[in-house]
Amino acid sequence: MKRLFFSAFLLSALFFQAQEAKRPDNWFNLDPTNDKINGVSTERTYKELLKDKKSTTIIVGVLDSGVDFDHEDLKSVMWTNPGEIAGNGIDDDKNGYIDDIHGWNFIGGKDGKNVEHDNLEMTRLMRKLKPKYEGKTEADFKTKEEKSDLKLYLAVKEDYTKTRDKFEGGYNQLKFLNDGLSALVAKVKQEQHVDKITLVEIEKFDAKEKEDKKMKMIATNILKNSEGSDLESVLGEIKGGEEQYKSYLDYGLNVDYDPRNIVGDDYANSSERYYGNADCNGPDSFHGTHVAGIIAASRGNNLGMDGIAANVKIMAVRCVPDGDERDKDVANAIRYAVDNGAQILNMSFGKKYSWDKKAVDDAVKYAESKGVLIIHAAGNDGADIDVVTHYPCKKFEDKGEAKNFMDVGALNWLPGNKIVAPFSNYGKKTVDIFAPGVDIYSTTPKNTYKDASGTSMASPVTCGVAAVLKSYYPTLTPEQIKKILVKSSAKTYKSEKVIKPGTKDEEVKFEKLGKNGGIVNLYEAVLMAEKFTKTKT
Repeated sequence: MKRLFFSAFLLSALFFQAQEAKRPDNWFNLDPTNDKINGVSTERTYKELLKDKKSTTIIVGVLDSGVDFDHEDLKSVMWTNPGEIAGNGIDDDKNGYIDDIHGWNFIGGKDGKNVEHDNLEMTRLMRKLKPKYEGKTEADFKTKEEKSDLKLYLAVKEDYTKTRDKFEGGYNQLKFLNDGLSALVAKVKQEQHVDKITLVEIEKFDAKEKEDKKMKMIATNILKNSEGSDLESVLGEIKGGEEQYKSYLDYGLNVDYDPRNIVGDDYANSSERYYGNADCNGPDSFHGTHVAGIIAASRGNNLGMDGIAANVKIMAVRCVPDGDERDKDVANAIRYAVDNGAQILNMSFGKKYSWDKKAVDDAVKYAESKGVLIIHAAGNDGADIDVVTHYPCKKFEDKGEAKNFMDVGALNWLPGNKIVAPFSNYGKKTVDIFAPGVDIYSTTPKNTYKDASGTSMASPVTCGVAAVLKSYYPTLTPEQIKKILVKSSAKTYKSEKVIKPGTKDEEVKFEKLGKNGGIVNLYEAVLMAEKFTKTKT
């Protein structure tokens, strides 16, 4: 699921957590030593280590919700298929995909229509398994496969029920806040004739009705703990959360909703590859556009923001809807990107269940055989993914582990024990590295720029660093780049105690949350890559 999470911690944050001072918009590019913030040292690296070095152009595949390839800060860095003639309806380069100018869309149909919303994987499994296994016990089945599917169904059913209850409760709470605070805003504006409602205006408001008194108390509490905010800004966050929760209920968790007929493929055929359309932007490319900007938004053009990698072309491969991605589409997206020249793939998505893990495993193995590195977001559930698998994953179904696959956790810009993002998944055995992932300012559709948070942002930060290494040291293999990123990572907080994600104040040593307690750093990675390549020649 690629959707930018509406933080599960937002409601508590609105009432209980005062905001800290604002961070710089480009904090992820800044340097821990020079700028006193835990960025990845992009600017320092270009200035001190790379200014006189030559680089080669590399292609990075952004497997996501789509990318706005006409964005002012991205259009110059988009991959353009050299063998394809735009809009002629012919597969000029004979790769099986017609008019794939900037990439491909595996969740669209030949008629140009696109899947925007889709189910969570647990919902699709419920729809598949319920008719056969509802109300049954092991005694009703003979084969090992059927008994295994029954066990899966019972686990999915329990999870689905809890998840739906959680989202219904969250939606009702957010709707209550949205409706009540919206009414309060209207009354305060009418009474005081103001455009902006801060704590001052709320405290002046003479609430006479019982509902008004309740909403005034809530608004006061929120604004006291959100220093400098106005009520309508907070209300915008609440409205966004309400919309997201409603989307989960209407589409993600709705067993009667199945949009796959839009694609028109034989969904049961995992080996089918040539379906979809050329619309690699799609109906909602916010997420993918944001990711692409972090990796490679044009540097030094005095527009918006600077990405990390300077000599990169972004290939947009749309395979992730608002909902959980499908394994068949992910597998084909990996293969498409690899076959068309991508050397690094960013995959900022994930889910709790897998429909066809073998198809994805085979695609990851294919990428590994072609020397392609995969950077993957660890997920936003505040969970230990050593215990609860976050798919896709580096562990193969038939044993073994992908050597070209990295999982990335998210960092906060706040210092001290708050440095790990409260939503980030973690795992001593699984998470390879941490990177900036909170309040990341990047490109969004139609020439706009916004903050977003998630391991979805930490992954492209790491991907951008990997892309710089590959660009300046093109002989490095995926395994070597991964090794350099991990070994060169900043260990500043390794032995420090930090608040464990998913908890309010439980503290653990940072090194317990990932393989080596390291924070990705471009400066140190370039120094190590330089030494590594010299010793290998």
